[in-house]
Amino acid sequence: MAFNVTDDQQGEWSVLRVAGELDLVTSPVLRQRVHEAVAQGRHHLVLDLSDVFFCDSSGVGVLIAARRLIRSCQGGLRLILPARGAVDGSHVNRVLGALGVRRLFDVYPDLAAAVDEEPLSA
Repeated sequence: MAFNVTDDQQGEWSVLRVAGELDLVTSPVLRQRVHEAVAQGRHHLVLDLSDVFFCDSSGVGVLIAARRLIRSCQGGLRLILPARGAVDGSHVNRVLGALGVRRLFDVYPDLAAAVDEEPLSA
């Protein structure tokens, strides 16, 4: 599966759907897309990682940097890990847990849950 990031809008939330491997080669693409969204004034971001089947430390670094950037804008960042693995099954969730950074993120099982609550106004 080739790496791909698609952009969508769900109410107040900008959704970046990520598919493929999030690694040293592809993580700069996601970093750029997050920066572009923030530069466009979109400070409430959902990263849908349902179709990410591999994530290394550079991918985790992008997620942490995105969290820091969004927080600096008084925005919100939510991650979607697949319903089949939001607790313990998804690769991204296992990597975040193993590195001890899982608690830094608001994680949802699907898009409907992630965009259900209105974001706080900046």
